[in-house]
Amino acid sequence: MRALSRMFAVLVLVLVASACVTIHIYFPAAAAEEAARTIVRDVLEAPDAPTPDEPDAAPEPTSRGITPLIMPAVAWGLERLVAPASAQSPDLRVESPAINRLRTSMRSRSAELAPYLRSGAVGFGRDGFVEARDLSDVPLQERARVQRMVSEENADRRALYREIARANDRPDWEDQIRETFARVWVEEAPSGYWYQDRNGAWRQK
Repeated sequence: MRALSRMFAVLVLVLVASACVTIHIYFPAAAAEEAARTIVRDVLEAPDAPTPDEPDAAPEPTSRGITPLIMPAVAWGLERLVAPASAQSPDLRVESPAINRLRTSMRSRSAELAPYLRSGAVGFGRDGFVEARDLSDVPLQERARVQRMVSEENADRRALYREIARANDRPDWEDQIRETFARVWVEEAPSGYWYQDRNGAWRQK
């Protein structure tokens, strides 16, 4: 009887704990940065960084010391406790027809924009978009085309940030996704590209 009482006591504690858990969904900053870096490198056609080796798998937990009779009940309780947290995966979904179309559109424009990003006519803004920085050295007949490319690029970027947030059912993440991309665009920009620092000053890599 004493053993049976202990078994029920453990079960009750597990169930109470599972009922009291509150799951908070945080913005997956590391996953967002990894996703942004992959997309930016694809758009700029930069080489991918080597993939780190997979960490060794953690050893499976042992049931030593726990009465076999209460294992099913404890496992059920732990499953109820852990399942909601596991459902909030730290990964960020960046695959959808809309996202793929935007990536293709931006990649097709990248080579055409590159000379203007190197000359300083156009630069990567600190807000995750591109800006027509100084068109004074751009021939007059090309300026309208450059401004059109800037407008189209920004439309694609704005839609990309929105679609990534939408693909993850978290439209409230759009600003954080844009901020992540803003930093990664500059970090992955090739040497010679112009960009805006945090204080709004223009610099060349």
